Amino acid sequence: MSVVARQGFKYSLIGYFGFLLGTVSSIFIFPRDMEFYGKLRYILPTAEMLLPVVVFGLSFSNVKFFHHTQKDGKHQNFLSLSLLQVVINFAIFTLLFFAFFLIFPQFKSLELWKMKRLILPLILVLALSAVFNKYISNFKRIVIPNIFENIFPKLANLGAFVLFFWLGISEKGSYGFFFGMYIFAFFGYIFYANQLEKIKPDFSTDYVKKDGLWKEVLTYSFFGFLGNIGNYIAFRVDNFMIGEFLNFEENGVYSIILSVLSFIMIPQMGLFNISAPIINKSIAEGDFQELDRFHKKTSLSLFFLGAVLFSCILVGFPYLCDFIKNGDQLRQAEPVIWILGFAMLFDLATGFNGHIISLSKYYKFTIVVMLFLAITTISLNWLFLTKTHLGIIGIAMATAISLTLFNGIKIVFNFIKFDVSPLSIEMVYAAIISTVAITVAIILPDFNRSIWNLLYKPSVVLGIIFTGNYFMNIFPVEDYLNRRFFQSLFKF
Repeated sequence: MSVVARQGFKYSLIGYFGFLLGTVSSIFIFPRDMEFYGKLRYILPTAEMLLPVVVFGLSFSNVKFFHHTQKDGKHQNFLSLSLLQVVINFAIFTLLFFAFFLIFPQFKSLELWKMKRLILPLILVLALSAVFNKYISNFKRIVIPNIFENIFPKLANLGAFVLFFWLGISEKGSYGFFFGMYIFAFFGYIFYANQLEKIKPDFSTDYVKKDGLWKEVLTYSFFGFLGNIGNYIAFRVDNFMIGEFLNFEENGVYSIILSVLSFIMIPQMGLFNISAPIINKSIAEGDFQELDRFHKKTSLSLFFLGAVLFSCILVGFPYLCDFIKNGDQLRQAEPVIWILGFAMLFDLATGFNGHIISLSKYYKFTIVVMLFLAITTISLNWLFLTKTHLGIIGIAMATAISLTLFNGIKIVFNFIKFDVSPLSIEMVYAAIISTVAITVAIILPDFNRSIWNLLYKPSVVLGIIFTGNYFMNIFPVEDYLNRRFFQSLFKF
């Protein structure tokens, strides 16, 4: 087995273990104290939202320019300068941070200011770790970095929560453990990078000044920064704004619902890594007819399987809440499931719209639409939070609207530029069958015990969907599950 194959297999196993660990914890452990979990879910997304300002695309530059600098024996010089620049960026960011609150003291009521002693150091640690993460990937080693990137944050949340809720440790002490896990991961990156190749710090600037290399690095890093900040803001701002405008308890409820809905995205795991070479080849050869065919096929796969999972979640969620501590709070927020779920389904239906753009000569357009998504999400969140009393339901509506617009723009762009579209008539049929299945399952009588309802209603949904699919021949379920689906689980 090749290095890439071994690394891919292990990467996949770790990814699914992390997914399972995070989901089980979110459903059965964190609901025991929604407020404290809401605080944990405020800290990391807020730090990640500000992270791109400090990294400024330097992590991506360590991949882009690695072979060039390695050929000249200067890759560690480039790494050293990147880490130094991150520290300088952080110092500037910190000065601007405190200057802002000094000039506008009315904003000191923000939770961001109150938690600055934890969030600011976390930003620095995450920024330095991001550079090492990308640097190590150049050696075709992705498993250990994946543990640090995906498993450690979940262990940080879980460990801090257990210390606070069950062992009676103070919030401050629990936060110390939380932060300590990221420190540990950071030193783990250093140790592992040193194992791959002994690290020799070199802060000379002669090489990057030669032939104006620094200008190329600055340009590439800037575009990486724009795309990255749009992505981080768009998908982290919810937790930040709920924590600031509502309360941490609501943030905890919202985060748990997101964990439940993450099941819908399972079919997407790993599939892009299989499809990327095919997309790239079709674009390079100008075979847009084949690209359109492949785009429709993969989009239908994602949509159909996502619809099956979403339908089961919808009919089973009310009964699942009966087995969750403080499940009544989750039950009251059930509209969030419906609103965000349909937006995620549409996201699956659009398939690899964004990846097609990224792999084409129009890759910079991705940055434009990502920034559009970030601005739209922030604006709509603010509007719903300040002008309505909808709470996290308003947040869900804001996210759903911005995500749908985001995907709609990409559909139109790809249709105009490449004459390809992810949408097909089979998706309409699948949507109709799923709607019928959900409706029937909801109107069927309930048993007295929630466990039976939790088992039989999703079973009814599965029976109706797969029966309808059998007669209408919408999607080759057996072929997909036996071959492509399991390939997607273990190919990265």
